Amino acid sequence: MKPLIELIIGGAQVVARAFTRAVQEEFRSSQQAAQKAGGGRQGARRAANDSATGITLQEAKQILNVSNSEDLEAIEKNYQHLFEVNDKAKGGSLYLQSKVYRAKERMDMELEKSRQEAGTNDTKEEPKT
Repeated sequence: MKPLIELIIGGAQVVARAFTRAVQEEFRSSQQAAQKAGGGRQGARRAANDSATGITLQEAKQILNVSNSEDLEAIEKNYQHLFEVNDKAKGGSLYLQSKVYRAKERMDMELEKSRQEAGTNDTKEEPKT
């Protein structure tokens, strides 16, 4: 009975150490991602958006074949075309269709963030005297 208990305790310790290392590695990688994205709050926000969609803004631009993330017409036109071409019912690839969808989703997140920043800058008024 005692060897079984020792085996269980030893196994639990190994699992706990592995879990701790995994959490530390995830923390380090998220910090590195935030620094690559520009550092500070903006970098952390950009890294969070990247991890939410699983795609970076640069990748999204490449997938949708746009250079300007503010060109709504080109983004929508390219998205519609690529989404329809990759429709599984038409012999397309569900994987590619999902990449196109995620790219559009990522571009929408960036546009929404830009609108919010512009809105907060536009709504600041000088105090009345």
